[in-house]
Amino acid sequence: MKNVAILGFAHGHINAIARQWLDHPEYGAQPVCGWDHDAERGQKACKDFGIEFVPELNDILARDIDAVIITSETDLHAPLVEAAAAAHKDIILYKPMALNLSEADRIVKAVKDNGVRLTMGWQMRTDPQNQKIRELITTGALGKVCQYRRRHALGTHLWGNFENTWHNDPKHNRDIFADDSAHPINMMLWIFGMPETVSCEMSTMVNPRVPNDNAVALFKYANGLICEISCCFTCCGSEITTEVYCDNGSIQQYFGDNPATRLPRPAMPGLKWYKEGDADWTDSGIESPKGHGERLGWQAKPMAEFLNGAEPVCTAEEGRDTLRLVLACYLSAREGKRVSVWDPRIQDIQ
Repeated sequence: MKNVAILGFAHGHINAIARQWLDHPEYGAQPVCGWDHDAERGQKACKDFGIEFVPELNDILARDIDAVIITSETDLHAPLVEAAAAAHKDIILYKPMALNLSEADRIVKAVKDNGVRLTMGWQMRTDPQNQKIRELITTGALGKVCQYRRRHALGTHLWGNFENTWHNDPKHNRDIFADDSAHPINMMLWIFGMPETVSCEMSTMVNPRVPNDNAVALFKYANGLICEISCCFTCCGSEITTEVYCDNGSIQQYFGDNPATRLPRPAMPGLKWYKEGDADWTDSGIESPKGHGERLGWQAKPMAEFLNGAEPVCTAEEGRDTLRLVLACYLSAREGKRVSVWDPRIQDIQ
């Protein structure tokens, strides 16, 4: 059993992950204590989980714990990783990795210099349907992929007081696009690797205090593949999530994000594919989650497996590459044109 300290309770996803660990000791990871720079928030969360709140960061890192999970505000990620790595604790770092590439470089360096293990937390990589999509694509089961589209949405405009949360504070998190577009962009990176260019448009459509609540990014690969990442954070309801069009078939996935799980669903497969020559679609047989909270909880077991020796869900280097792609979207939107994902100006985005 690996004893885990929780560093920061800002990111609400920790509730699903920690609860799964507490309810399933057979996973092999157990939260034992927590810290937060916001003592009131930390005390409340620790009380809810039935674990000890430790008010001083140095004190919690000096304890006999095996690992930490960092779910603080984004701007604290780099210093917390550096502190945990120096204390020789293995690390689960929740997304997004950092505010800028300089901070991401610090994280990668701290992990290497101290010889600790780190995985990024990405729910899309642990979703069984997404894993099947990746398998179909990487094995060439439906031929050459010609176009890929991932629609990722939230209904933040329906969440009371969301504009006043840290998610929209440039100091803590940049904005909602930086925070949540990282999910589908990381999934794209996981499947296809690094693209060459991106063209992105961003808009603020509903609340000026929630900037960049809508955006579309077109990534292009060396082989000509076009990947569309469509982010609507003012979405009330949806169904289709992922579309993949190959020269010998197609893949369609439904109910793969928050707005797609909040409404009644028709009786249909959550993931299906068609291969040219077949008489009908093939049902994957993989159930969609009953709700968004269940999907978030699916991360708990793979992360516990990492703490017990399995490969990272997502390496620090992949987390940095994801951040590079997210920041490249800002550069493209600012310049009003397609840009290289290796444009040196991305390093200067703070």
